[in-house]
Amino acid sequence: MFTHQTAKAFYDRFGSWVDTQAFYEDPAIDELVAHADFHAAQHVFELGLGTGRLAERLLREHLSDEARYTGIDISTTMVSLARARLAKYGSRVEVMPSDAGPVCPLAASSVDRIVSTYVLDLLPEPDISDFLKDCARALSPEGRVCLVGITYGETLGSRLVTKAWQALFRASPHLVGGCRPIRLQPFIAEAGLRVLHCRVVSSFAIASEVLVAAPA
Repeated sequence: MFTHQTAKAFYDRFGSWVDTQAFYEDPAIDELVAHADFHAAQHVFELGLGTGRLAERLLREHLSDEARYTGIDISTTMVSLARARLAKYGSRVEVMPSDAGPVCPLAASSVDRIVSTYVLDLLPEPDISDFLKDCARALSPEGRVCLVGITYGETLGSRLVTKAWQALFRASPHLVGGCRPIRLQPFIAEAGLRVLHCRVVSSFAIASEVLVAAPA
């Protein structure tokens, strides 16, 4: 079983190697950025910011000079890497370790964008539901939840990869970093959110669900 403690130990070891997954992640993240209107955000929160690669991109290319960025990660290795990467942005950025699982440690209606890429697909379904409900609480009225996760393929090649991925996950979740194909959209309405954009993007036959939602 891939628990929070197991995930922490795995990604503490994996470290900066996580960025080698950019070959299939970047097209989906490009789709997310294109539909999330980050230019309008004043405060962004990211669950599972990893090495800070996406945070750096948003701060460099899409956020205003006044915008703040808060990120958490369960891995102490990732927190250290992200802090070093984002140090040039000074007090605009806060990177914190997360010991409480998938939560948004911010006040109600205090954040404009909540981001999580390739994290929810390694969480148990009750944790996904709880996190999205917490997002609905923390978002400003005009805020957005911005998500990407491994999902089920829609083309012949991506369907074959999905089946292979599921087989590896059943054999041992460690083989795929604890991630498995899921659909995030069914969790949205239950959390008090509404879908603004949803698309499956396939790269190298790996399918990712890109989803942007707002308070209902």
